[in-house]
Amino acid sequence: MATSSTQPPPALRVLGERAQRASHGLAVASSATKDAALSAAADCLEAAGATILAANCTDLERSSAEGASGAVVDRLRLDERRLAAMADGLRAVMTLADPVGTVVSGGVRPNGLRVRRVRVPLGVIGIVYENRPNVTSDAAALCLKSGNAVLLRGSAGALESNKAIAAALREGIAKAGLPPDAVQLVEDARRETVAEFVRLRGLIDCLVPRGGHGLVSLVMEQATVPFVLDGDGNCHVYVDAAADLAMAEQIVLNAKTQRPSVCNAAETLLVHERVAATFLPRLAAAMPAVTFYGDEATRALVPGAEPASEVEYATEFLDLRLAVAVVADLDAAIAHIRRYSTGHSEAIVTGDLVAANRFVREVDAAAVLVNASTRFVDGGELGLGAEIGISTQKLHARGPMGLEELTCVKYVIEGDGQVRQ
Repeated sequence: MATSSTQPPPALRVLGERAQRASHGLAVASSATKDAALSAAADCLEAAGATILAANCTDLERSSAEGASGAVVDRLRLDERRLAAMADGLRAVMTLADPVGTVVSGGVRPNGLRVRRVRVPLGVIGIVYENRPNVTSDAAALCLKSGNAVLLRGSAGALESNKAIAAALREGIAKAGLPPDAVQLVEDARRETVAEFVRLRGLIDCLVPRGGHGLVSLVMEQATVPFVLDGDGNCHVYVDAAADLAMAEQIVLNAKTQRPSVCNAAETLLVHERVAATFLPRLAAAMPAVTFYGDEATRALVPGAEPASEVEYATEFLDLRLAVAVVADLDAAIAHIRRYSTGHSEAIVTGDLVAANRFVREVDAAAVLVNASTRFVDGGELGLGAEIGISTQKLHARGPMGLEELTCVKYVIEGDGQVRQ
């Protein structure tokens, strides 16, 4: 019988089928067994450190030869510190409470039926991601602990790194007696594979795309499986008239420069006109490596700033570039954010409790911060151990997606022979 052109290739479907079979065993695995697998996976990751770093060097050399940007190379790069953080992340997830089997709510109906809503795994989680090999271990850890199998499709640029990491994780999982197919890596790096991957209906229960606008658009247009969007991070920091300017300087410096290539880095700075003349020259001197794009008021205060247009205010730079606007008041700041925000993370720096409360109430984003850097919007920093993505949607999950967001609920209804009248 002929195969439909809309079906994924057999090799990809085979991986999905293996993941699905593995998910059945994971769904009923005890917390102790899953924790043992995470511990063994962390040990194997550390033991394979030299192999993983060598594979990463191969990816880095290829990316550099192909002219990859600094931001792309930074996301791709592994070193001993980042590798240790990956192993620590696996062990951190071990310490978290297992959501599977948790009773969300329950009660007894007037007819005596006992009703419970219980957390259960989603099944198979599909993740498409770009040039972030640490996502391989983070995703595997969260999916394993929450009783899900994971099907990973990383970028071609990180293929060797991902293969080495996945091999170590699978080795650890097998040592603990769980099916190694709980972690499946798609090694077919063709671009066409992504479109095929997002159409694995019946095999992938939830898809999480982690990448740029092109990937998100492809998923929205072509996916036939349920998905949660890990969207762009055009994050803003608003420095209010009542801000402690020393605090504001440190927050903006951290939010923009600590790691500019990630989605929770600040991309736009809004400054109240009453403090702009003091704050902006001071900030520009504190971060000379950052290119400023500003409105007329900003350019008058920061002579080296380039003109900002609609493009700059709407761009997720992922680089040492910052769009800046001087605003008349809190209302203007909120209006600017509403116009350009991607709904990821938005921050205010202020000593005015009324302004802070208004900002929290009126700014619509997955995360809103008061007097703190946007860089804290991260699964590990918020106590989730790691994250599988940061959802900018308003369905099922919003913000950093940890263990609970990788489960759903089922109703358990127990009776004593009741029948409906």
